[in-house]
Amino acid sequence: MSREKVVLAYSGGLDTSVILKWLDLKGYDVIAYVADLGQRDDFKAIEEKAYKSGAKEFYVVDLKDYFVRDFVFTAIKFNAVYEGRYLMGTSLARPVIAKGMVDIARKTGAKYIAHGATGKGNDQVRFELSAAALYPELKAIVPWRDPEFFNVIKGRKEAMDFAREHGIPIKATADKPWSSDENLMHISFEAGILEDPAMRPPKDMFELTTDPVDATNEPEQIEIEFEKGVPVKVNGKAYSPAELLKVVNALGSKHGIGRVDMVESRYVGMKSRGVYETPGATILMAAHRDLEGLTLDGSLINLKDTLMPRFSQLVYAGYWFTHEMECLRTFLEKTQEFVTGKVRLELYKGNVYYIGRESEYSLYDKLVVSMDDDLGAYNQTDATGFIKLHALPIKAHAKRLAKFGKNIIG
Repeated sequence: MSREKVVLAYSGGLDTSVILKWLDLKGYDVIAYVADLGQRDDFKAIEEKAYKSGAKEFYVVDLKDYFVRDFVFTAIKFNAVYEGRYLMGTSLARPVIAKGMVDIARKTGAKYIAHGATGKGNDQVRFELSAAALYPELKAIVPWRDPEFFNVIKGRKEAMDFAREHGIPIKATADKPWSSDENLMHISFEAGILEDPAMRPPKDMFELTTDPVDATNEPEQIEIEFEKGVPVKVNGKAYSPAELLKVVNALGSKHGIGRVDMVESRYVGMKSRGVYETPGATILMAAHRDLEGLTLDGSLINLKDTLMPRFSQLVYAGYWFTHEMECLRTFLEKTQEFVTGKVRLELYKGNVYYIGRESEYSLYDKLVVSMDDDLGAYNQTDATGFIKLHALPIKAHAKRLAKFGKNIIG
């Protein structure tokens, strides 16, 4: 009887290596797949480990430009944050990984996909909803939701014992007391000692950014140029999407920009604590928002700000490949039609300061707004009628209250 093929989203870590061998022992031909999203990994070493763990095939797919262009930059165009603080570096990466997994499944004829996400987290939802949209016939094998697996592999000790028993290479040294996930947009830390939300993260945990206290005492001025909301140049030099983010990451890292420590609401219902380093995207989003202030009218900014939380909720929960998301992205592209120009920033000890912006599509009229002689560009007496009209419903409500002996609560 032929063995079915399964595409496993593989990282080379202990969990996915154990899962790979477990799937192999269950009778599947495992195709190990790694998405290169800019993480600092040794892909050759990961490939060797995959084969030693029982993989029949191995693929590493460079998705960096796709990730940054279609996902990171889309989020930046929406100024998207989840619960006011999280720039969603992990959330944005998961549909990219899922699409790559689906593409490999089609290429190899696999009927199954598998991943190492736990039953407590968001990633299981993100992977499987994305796969459902892109390849509805695929079935997911999720060991961390299978009692046959998690009743044996209850934790790290059991996973290491399983690895030793089956010849899976493991590190001799103990891992750090937290877990991390990295891509070109950010690195995230959670679990372990971070599960106490009152505990300050240790200084040596951070990997991408200099501690703002230790950052250089010299502020640095930079210029970001956008075309239709997309960052295209840094200090006058054009880059590909992935390279541009790398350049701005380095600037943010040097100045300690982009650290976030928060308790967030997972889509599956529980609260979790996450610590994030997102240096480049923090700078790009600040610059983009500033340019929109120059090029979008106030009502459109308000509409975007109203829709942004919904966009962020969809990203966070894994609904990227949905009709609702498609509609929001279509709206978004129209809003960015005139968001072209340059923003100058100053970076200093964890902070991003705005020092100037310009655009040929600017809505700013210096003569109209001037407090000096505007040469007739604006007739201030027009404001009298404007205020009277807007006061009509306010006065009507005040009169109604007075009729019944009530007043506006002040």
